[in-house]
Amino acid sequence: MTDMTTAPEGGHEPQFSTRKATRRGGGDPATRGRTTIADGVVEKIAGLAARDVVGVHTMGSGLARTFGAVRDRVPGGGKSVTRGVKAEVGEVQTALDLEIVVDYGVSIADVAHAVRENVITAVERMTGLEVVEVNIAVSDVKLPEEEEEEPEPRIQ
Repeated sequence: MTDMTTAPEGGHEPQFSTRKATRRGGGDPATRGRTTIADGVVEKIAGLAARDVVGVHTMGSGLARTFGAVRDRVPGGGKSVTRGVKAEVGEVQTALDLEIVVDYGVSIADVAHAVRENVITAVERMTGLEVVEVNIAVSDVKLPEEEEEEPEPRIQ
């Protein structure tokens, strides 16, 4: 520690302790308290990771997509990144159920493998939770000639 012998301008002499600083509480800081992660947080991470995979057209069942399209058009409704994703989160592990629609012509097995890999990597990296399973249900195939769910607004 430093010992100051002259007072700085203003006349106040700084006080420095010669006592060695000790750490209070002891032990590893990581063991002081709990971190909990909500199901919705894991669902958002998984939903975004699944949508990043080439061949995934959209997420959710036909009914969920219909309600989602209506909600997306309502001001303040916003797009739901958790559509088609259900997570069960424990203290150290999580399990996920995903419902996806794939593009016509892609290998469903390859898309499912890529989705599973991408979701596990993203969730484990961001949350520290162990992903014990990712169940994928393919609920539909998007055909090229099918009209889009959300048509572009027409200029009048």
